[in-house]
Amino acid sequence: MIASTHSAQPDGGSDRAGLAHDLALADWRRRIAALYAEVRHLAVTAPATAVEHWRSVREQLYREHPQSPVPESERPAFRAQHFPYDPALRFDVEVRPADHQAPTSASAPIPMSTGSPLAYRRIGWLDIPFPAGPRRLALLWVEGYADGLFLPFRDATNGTETYGAGRYLLDAAKSADLGGDMERGTLILDFNFAYHPSCAFDPRWSCPLAPPENRLDVAVRAGERMA
Repeated sequence: MIASTHSAQPDGGSDRAGLAHDLALADWRRRIAALYAEVRHLAVTAPATAVEHWRSVREQLYREHPQSPVPESERPAFRAQHFPYDPALRFDVEVRPADHQAPTSASAPIPMSTGSPLAYRRIGWLDIPFPAGPRRLALLWVEGYADGLFLPFRDATNGTETYGAGRYLLDAAKSADLGGDMERGTLILDFNFAYHPSCAFDPRWSCPLAPPENRLDVAVRAGERMA
């Protein structure tokens, strides 16, 4: 997140600016949470429609909202880029417990684009049946910042078609949640919803990045792209 500082002003301008920033951030989070609730509802019967809705609303927010990660001068011309929708990249995946070599109780620092590392726990593994063959990703739980599921990943498109440091699929602290079944212990993983972290648009943002175990050797051509 961008650290905001406001110098004291006799007329209370700093207080007003700080309040406006906080209310805008609350509105941004509210809108993103509502968007993902709509997406989960639509995707039950029409996953392609859900993806189109997600793309459209996010692009509008990135162009118009004061909390957009896109630099203000670039917002009017901003247009999101995406890979073509691929229904083969939507999965209902069982979360498998972490093995004895990676206990769920162990915390570790997750790398950041800038700033101090962020603590997380590896709470399980996701074996994903990609068309190119099964691959495994670690499911993380971020600690100390709102807490929640976190699934960043890197793949063979990074640095050419997508941001070099990877993309996110789930980030419950930011309401990016595609759903799941608690009784069956599963999560919906639809890579058509893969998106870039804020630091891909502006280096002023500090973003947690994918750890080594979440670096895929296949190209995931779905979701947001940069070229």
